[in-house]
Amino acid sequence: MPTIEEGNVVLVEPISTALAGIALVKASVDGIKSALGTAKDISAIAGDIDALLNGQQQVQAASNKKGGMGIADQFGVQSVAKEIIDARLAAEQVAEVRRLTDHRFGAGTWQSILDERAKRIREAREAQAKARREAALSQQEMIDSFKIGLAVFALACVVVGLFITVMVSTAKAIGFG
Repeated sequence: MPTIEEGNVVLVEPISTALAGIALVKASVDGIKSALGTAKDISAIAGDIDALLNGQQQVQAASNKKGGMGIADQFGVQSVAKEIIDARLAAEQVAEVRRLTDHRFGAGTWQSILDERAKRIREAREAQAKARREAALSQQEMIDSFKIGLAVFALACVVVGLFITVMVSTAKAIGFG
């Protein structure tokens, strides 16, 4: 798969991503079609459905991202036509799997899958956001504790310094110095 190197980050070119996405869609549909007849429950084809939806997302993402492409590549008839055709092919494949899934497991099964997937993605994002907030809060608490510790240490140094100054002054006044 052609890539563009940027520092330590390797970016996949949108055309390659689209090709990989449409290939993933086609392979997933073939797997789903062959498994639907023998599957006793939807979990038997869950991996293929996930791959199908991920492939469709890759095709959509490839048409949305134009990084690394020249102006002619972005707006050329061939590029635009390929993006549109790939997106429609992916949509057709998803529609066919939806129809087959609903036919095999009952009406509404496909929508239930999409709803559950969206719910899990949302929950994962919320969990990541919560983890980031907790990490930031923990880091802030550590910084605050460090500041308090530093302030206590500075105050202790001032008190010890004053104590030594008083002791030296008292010793000089008494005649020990």
